[in-house]
Amino acid sequence: MTSRLWLSLCLVLTLVLGASATALAAGKTFKLAWGTDPEALDPHCQLSGPMLQYCHLVFDPLIRWKKDNTFEGRLAEKWERIDPLTVRFHLRKGVKFHSGNPFTAKDVVWTVERAKTSPDFKALFEVFETPVALDDYTVDLKTSKPYPLLENMATYIFPMDSKFYTGTDEAGQPKDAVVKTGSSFANEHESGTGEFMVASRESGVKWVMKRFADYWEKPGKGNIEEILLTPIKENATRVAALLSGDVDFISPVPPQDYERIKGNKDLQLVTMASARIITFQMNQKKRPEFANLKVRQAIIAAVDNAGIAEKIMNKTTIPSNQNSPKGYAGYNASLTPRFNLEKAKQLMKEAGYEKGFSASMIAMNDRYTNDAKIAEAVVGMLAKIGIKVDLKTMPKSQYWDLFDAEAADLQMIGWHPDTDDSGNYGEFLLMCFDKDKGFGQYNRANYCNPKLDELSIAAQSETDPAKRSKMLQEVEKIAYDDAAFIPLHYEPLSWASKKGMNTADVVNIQDFPYFGDLEIK
Repeated sequence: MTSRLWLSLCLVLTLVLGASATALAAGKTFKLAWGTDPEALDPHCQLSGPMLQYCHLVFDPLIRWKKDNTFEGRLAEKWERIDPLTVRFHLRKGVKFHSGNPFTAKDVVWTVERAKTSPDFKALFEVFETPVALDDYTVDLKTSKPYPLLENMATYIFPMDSKFYTGTDEAGQPKDAVVKTGSSFANEHESGTGEFMVASRESGVKWVMKRFADYWEKPGKGNIEEILLTPIKENATRVAALLSGDVDFISPVPPQDYERIKGNKDLQLVTMASARIITFQMNQKKRPEFANLKVRQAIIAAVDNAGIAEKIMNKTTIPSNQNSPKGYAGYNASLTPRFNLEKAKQLMKEAGYEKGFSASMIAMNDRYTNDAKIAEAVVGMLAKIGIKVDLKTMPKSQYWDLFDAEAADLQMIGWHPDTDDSGNYGEFLLMCFDKDKGFGQYNRANYCNPKLDELSIAAQSETDPAKRSKMLQEVEKIAYDDAAFIPLHYEPLSWASKKGMNTADVVNIQDFPYFGDLEIK
């Protein structure tokens, strides 16, 4: 063998081995533990935090939130307002679905029209007309009236593969059927444009997601090739898994473990406030006593939400007197705390229930931080005014069917506004329930105030920020005066991971971590 040939061979081997080493270094397996897992594979089956987190992995939105609360393009490269009712989106070319089908404007039209049939999404899209595909890569989103939050809503449009979801499945059922719980083609199959594909899923046990080789963003920002998602609902077990190295990343982190993780040199903790309000609803039809305003006022006065924030939440959050957090358009500074046990007892006496009554309550034990402990605390507080509460806690996977069925008199719900705007609280939690339009979809208190509905609808099309803010603040005041719900606090957001990850860069106030951008050293 000549020296020149030998040198050439060595060079080739060096390049091959170097490329292999680089590929191995880039291809990381990411072991993730969430307190709960997504309900199914269909983006429209459930409007929930876990489902939206899943969508940001497996489906791409038209645009998404940045950390500074502005927007960046994803499947849409740019967009422009054409007139008060129309925003034109210019779509990214060369994007493929996981099935191999090309992504076009037709898929955007199909997805928006499908979302309008979903029980959970129809209220969000109530003002949307049928989109118009001008060509394969240009689509106009149109509304029936001026709508100031269209960009916000575009973050919830995760285009689906219209060809993949068209037709009937093996059981003869439509593949595009939206089924909230139970079996359906879309709940068990996915074809998104996202950075990861679902390789396997065992609900409540383990998910395996693999990087999509034909993903449009190349090179990607992150270096994860595989995600192993393990739902671990018990706080102590989830933290123990991180401390032992069994997982790389957990969320949420129980407040009592913040200092423990901060003190570990191999771990990092990231926390921030959220806009997710934690509440209880009082069913005014199921429990006749709750139809009495003084009883509802007494219950709110009996609940020491500041004490819950301090003792149970370990001072990681702030108590609330309304839905909107400070900084939101509807935040009403005039609404003050109402905890006053003596006043609560007096109100019960005035209402004719000095001796109290019995009621049922359901809450989750694996969705919100310390959710079961919060429910137990509220039960104890209501006992002080003679209300004997029969509490049942359960996993999220069992909870929502019972919530929708109004199985209990008092029901827990947390809500982050889908549009990151005050109006969304009223539209979903406070407006009179309207099955056809989707308003009040999560109002299981059967609370109804036509004036609140009128203001909520008017705010949807008010483009003057000052006027709109005044409307939304009045909505908060009406709900406050009506004692429409029991406000507790805002859910603290928390994530912990091994060091050597850009964890702080991929998490956000929406609690939709962009794990496609995660880099593991």
